[in-house]
Amino acid sequence: MKRSDWYKHIWTLDIKNQSWTEDTEKQVDFIIKTLSLSGNERILDLACGYGRHSLSFSRRGFSVTGVDITKEYVDDATKTAQEMSLDVTFIHADIREISYKEEFDVVLNLADGAIGYLENEEENLKIFDVITNALKPGGKHFMDIGNADYAERYFPTTHWEIGSKMLALSKFGWDPATRLMTYVGRNIPYGEIMQKPIIDMENADPIRLYSLSELEHILKIRGMAIISSFSNFTEIPSSAKELQLDVYSIKQ
Repeated sequence: MKRSDWYKHIWTLDIKNQSWTEDTEKQVDFIIKTLSLSGNERILDLACGYGRHSLSFSRRGFSVTGVDITKEYVDDATKTAQEMSLDVTFIHADIREISYKEEFDVVLNLADGAIGYLENEEENLKIFDVITNALKPGGKHFMDIGNADYAERYFPTTHWEIGSKMLALSKFGWDPATRLMTYVGRNIPYGEIMQKPIIDMENADPIRLYSLSELEHILKIRGMAIISSFSNFTEIPSSAKELQLDVYSIKQ
């Protein structure tokens, strides 16, 4: 079993080659449309990674602050922003450490945004406190996470995804008692001699997944209300038949 702070140590810029990073612009388009953003909003991107969404929003004229725990990501995002002359701020920090108070019009947690990654449920819920505190009244939140209802129905399972640079293999497990998904991913680059992927589920990433009903309760007690939910950054409503859960909520 991985150490409880596994999420602090595993990230590298190799992630840029992952197939799921290829839809960034489409995802940003969807968020802007769904949240009816004008372009004047101030955005906080939590667990922003190497800044792919933050940079895209900034290119479109938004004021953006991105926060991530991985220094290599923050350094790379800052370098890209400087090269592109973009007005976007990247902060190297654990997102639990930031203390914004009603400063942002929009808060984002994309590609999980660290939701469910932390040491225990108490720590995981602190992310929702950060979200609520950072939003202005009437502010909007959008999260893109794994769906616990899907996990309960279909895990354990294996997924294949065809990217432009590689074939991605994902193996998922599920513990219904703890509601932890266990995940191992292996990449098979095109043009190289293929080796049999080693799938060690004993060393899998443990991620706490939430259902839509759980999220509704968590957000409600923090003064947030869910407006709509979708699957896979499309107009398709969220359901137990789709792993990707996109949730749009507003601070009341």
